[in-house]
Amino acid sequence: MGDRRATLRAARTRLDARPGLRVLVSSCAYETEPQDQAAGQHDFLNACLEIATDLEPEALLDVCKQVELELGRRADHRRHAPRPIDIDVLLLGEIEARDERLTLPHPDLTRRRFVLVPLLELDPALVLPDGTPLAPALDELEGQRVEQAGPL
Repeated sequence: MGDRRATLRAARTRLDARPGLRVLVSSCAYETEPQDQAAGQHDFLNACLEIATDLEPEALLDVCKQVELELGRRADHRRHAPRPIDIDVLLLGEIEARDERLTLPHPDLTRRRFVLVPLLELDPALVLPDGTPLAPALDELEGQRVEQAGPL
């Protein structure tokens, strides 16, 4: 919703300003068609960031949720409803975690072309904590339109 590129840039800037977190690089922005329950909405603009952090997974998620609120996302939003920003933690090094709030790696990581394309732009040789390379998963995904929309 709104000026999608400006919102993504603002999220990157706000994340980079947080103590214990530094944005190293961002992917290009990608125009992507909505998937699953979001079908029927306008196209999304997606990007991935590579960060350095000393935050624990739950603390990193808290920072991401705070930035979402600062950028206009309502705390009581419906899942898959239109929103100004959605920040997900996809991978955090070798960490594997699963609780009520956070699963690492992100459980849909290998099923979403709109995640894998920008993520693999950052590191084409990226692997999951168990050593599984991510690039072959991209080859298995068809029918999900992802178009580069220029630099973030």
